Amino acid sequence: MRHLVLNLAGAATLAILLATAAHASGEVFSATNPTWKSECSACHVAYPPRLLPAASWKAIMTGLDKHFGSDASLDPASSAEILVFLEKNASRRKSHATAKPQLRITETAWFRKEHDEVPVRTWKDPRVKSASNCAACHTQAKNGEFSERNLRVPR
Repeated sequence: MRHLVLNLAGAATLAILLATAAHASGEVFSATNPTWKSECSACHVAYPPRLLPAASWKAIMTGLDKHFGSDASLDPASSAEILVFLEKNASRRKSHATAKPQLRITETAWFRKEHDEVPVRTWKDPRVKSASNCAACHTQAKNGEFSERNLRVPR
């Protein structure tokens, strides 16, 4: 009986570790909001909220008139709805807490670590264009799926 209890405890611990690892890997992002999805994905992948902290999303949403060189302004109701969604689902990692909000996911430590093996020539490939073009390699990015299982790097 003691061995059964130890085996069950070990299995439970393993299950918790695997679940934590899957969550921490950031491979699948399930948070969704129809307004966020339609408005943000009209121009690019609707980036998962967990990739930036709330302060960063707030800075991005309050600067949509100058959104990385484009005017991405929204009506006030849509903007407010999206901001609430982004803040609610934003990263809570302490490593994301900085004095100045980061506006580019591609400049986060997490992104750099996850993509450190990607050669510069890949980012410059005309089919990729930049590191912010997730869908160029992550074939299911539009669905919040970024696992290597669906990775197709242009060659």
